[in-house]
Amino acid sequence: MEVVEKNITTGTAGPARGTDPGLSQHLRGRIAREFRDRYENEWGKRFVTHGTTPGPNAVRLDGNDYLGITGHADIVNAQIAALRDQRDFVVQSGVFQLDSSPHARFEAALADFVGKDGALLCQSGYTANLGLIQVVADRETPVYVDSLAHMSLWEGVRAAGAVATAFRHNDPEHLARMVARGGPGLVIVDSVYSTTGALCPLTRMVEVAEQGGCMILVDESHSLGTHGPQGRGLCAELGLSHRVHFITASLAKAFAGRAGFFTMPHELRHYLMCHSFPSIFSSCLLPQEVAGLHATLGVVERSDAERAALVRNTRRLRTRLTELGYPIHQGSEQIISLEAGPEKDTLALRDELERRNVFGAVFCAPATSRNRSMVRLTLNAGLTDAELSHVEAVAEEIAPIVKPWEWQIARRQRTKPD
Repeated sequence: MEVVEKNITTGTAGPARGTDPGLSQHLRGRIAREFRDRYENEWGKRFVTHGTTPGPNAVRLDGNDYLGITGHADIVNAQIAALRDQRDFVVQSGVFQLDSSPHARFEAALADFVGKDGALLCQSGYTANLGLIQVVADRETPVYVDSLAHMSLWEGVRAAGAVATAFRHNDPEHLARMVARGGPGLVIVDSVYSTTGALCPLTRMVEVAEQGGCMILVDESHSLGTHGPQGRGLCAELGLSHRVHFITASLAKAFAGRAGFFTMPHELRHYLMCHSFPSIFSSCLLPQEVAGLHATLGVVERSDAERAALVRNTRRLRTRLTELGYPIHQGSEQIISLEAGPEKDTLALRDELERRNVFGAVFCAPATSRNRSMVRLTLNAGLTDAELSHVEAVAEEIAPIVKPWEWQIARRQRTKPD
């Protein structure tokens, strides 16, 4: 029988509160060991990613809509039309979607866009990486992963039961030595790294994989839409699409949606659909989501002006921040990492920025290594000259307060041998 109590505010009856069973002592011990000191002392009892609420004059550099396409009329109209015409839609796993469905047609369009045989649409970039790697690797497959690869890629290796061998970030020669020692397997890299904005030396990575008899997977989450002809990605820009085995991407970045996908050759499709757990055991995207994303693909293809604006904004802000002494040398693309290091210092940096109406996103463990936390600024094509000037002025004003030239990453750069 349900326990009922009277709400002391409204006087109405409702379910009793505070009746959840307590946590186990073991779990309470883990929380105390792994989290309490961090939360209470380093974070000051504020959750690390929760700063102040942006006001109407805030410059928002905390989202991933790189081309500024949210709310585009073509996308919204496609979503509305799908909502009005989905009476026969059945919510079910994606593996039940027929080849004639809008879902399958969008998959074919994505595959054609990036220059591959086929694609599989997933609920997110995370499940795309998990579902693909779970199938293409196993306990007998050596897997070589860039040390800064996205967490979803590492989780995919774990789901496959494979052993991940990390190689130094963006170091193809170190990868070559690892492959020579471990043998043919799967190489995993990001095209643009999500925390630093570093560009992968992809041509050389592909060469190393080929020489070692390896397959290679490239996560293009932060280059799809922003790089290459018509936004087709870094693989297309470098003419490598036909030499890369698998391309994965989140569609929550330049596509500003909620989905992900991966490519695969036709010979793998049906095998994969029988063995990829996220594809089998999760529901497919809703019709309005698929329709909106398909319309977004057309918008992205036509967004050369926005891609050029994004490049200009990136070069401008990177140049000025470097002049002001901010150590952002580890990246080159539209993601800018202000790596203050310890979480206390990063939160202090975040607060100084937000007091002056500049909003980035705090990244810390497990998204980064401990004591390498950062405020990540993500640029977009729609930033105005006035907004960029404001960010530059704020960066100059707070530099004597946060002292970026004293950050650990700046000291490491000064002591690095030429």
